[in-house]
Amino acid sequence: MNDADQPGDLERLRRLLGGEDTAWLLTRARGRLERGRSLTGTVTLARATAEQRRAAERLLGRRAGAGSSLSVSLDDVDAVLRASGAAPGGLEAAVTLLTGQVTNLAARAAADAREWSAVRGLVEELVSRRPVLAPWLSWLDGTGMLRRLADGPAAASALVADVVRVLDALPSPGVALGRLAASRAGDAHALDEGRPLTTLVLAAVRVLGGASPTGDGSAAGRRAAWAAVGVHRDELSSTALCLGLPGGSATPSGRMLAAAREAGEPCVLTLRQLVGRREDLDDLGVGSTMVFVCENPIVVASAADELAHRSPPLICVSGQPSLAVVTMLDALAERGARFAYHGDFDWGGLRIANGLLERIPWLPWRFDSRSYEAALALVEGGPLTGRPVDASWDQGLRPALERHARRIDEELVLPDLLADLAAAAEPPVR
Repeated sequence: MNDADQPGDLERLRRLLGGEDTAWLLTRARGRLERGRSLTGTVTLARATAEQRRAAERLLGRRAGAGSSLSVSLDDVDAVLRASGAAPGGLEAAVTLLTGQVTNLAARAAADAREWSAVRGLVEELVSRRPVLAPWLSWLDGTGMLRRLADGPAAASALVADVVRVLDALPSPGVALGRLAASRAGDAHALDEGRPLTTLVLAAVRVLGGASPTGDGSAAGRRAAWAAVGVHRDELSSTALCLGLPGGSATPSGRMLAAAREAGEPCVLTLRQLVGRREDLDDLGVGSTMVFVCENPIVVASAADELAHRSPPLICVSGQPSLAVVTMLDALAERGARFAYHGDFDWGGLRIANGLLERIPWLPWRFDSRSYEAALALVEGGPLTGRPVDASWDQGLRPALERHARRIDEELVLPDLLADLAAAAEPPVR
């Protein structure tokens, strides 16, 4: 057994160094050990009391000098403790005996830094594979969100591993949120609202959809973000709004569409009705017809008011398309349908249109730079805000929007859209 392992004379050690008047000396020594410094040199206490001075004299066995301050050599204290047998391991052992195990905070901080660096390396590796996530990484760094959500680097590493597994499965052709959580994180509730994994993944999902990692904070915004990467919360909350789809008689969904068209009313189909059986998709009844697609429900409502049962097929994406909408459009495209699309003339509208064009081919329906310029001659529009984006179908649209800095909501050009629908409508029955 070496000196450091010997317990020494604990009672004597307490008399020498464990009293109230030597507490400052013990605190200074422990602080040095915690910072990774050696117990050598001198420590000084300003404005020492007479009791503190006498305690130092008893400890060292000599006068402690005069003046208001008190200086004590740590080397001398170490030598006294060793020679007296109070602490054969010296001052460092005495500190441990009297105050408990000492943690080298400097060493721990260095170790933590290395571990956090390794965690960031996992995130950087993901972003190197998917550069589109670079804004998400900037958000992580700027907010310190990962450190706020994880209790230390070990927990952060496990959290990031789950994030990577989830994001590697996205975008998906269609998956329920709970199923995604169970298969990728081992817990069907891991992506529930308010969970740390949800906070990190949802921010990345927004970026994958071309939006800001923070989103607008709304439940609708969260649903739209998930839908943009093929994730639905359940088969009933994801819906598709349409008007004038012929439908058929072979399936309940087909009969619903047919009845709604005969009545001239809009119809809403759930994702459940669109992913259950192939016959349901075959019974949409559109064939190779031109399908008009709009961004906002007001277009569908107005078309129902003006055209009723004569309306050509019209589908509303309702902002960021839900999985139900995407499923319906994919099914129609697979069966030969053609599409014409119109949306809001703003940066969000362009992002929605770009994403849609990656899924199905469509022709601009009064949704290009010429139509924007023509609309500005008739309506004023509102101020254009947000992060600019190119229009993949018309390279002149972004410069036009930047030049005028005005947005034009779909509602402002509603008369022209209804005129186009009327021109494509079935002729009235005589």
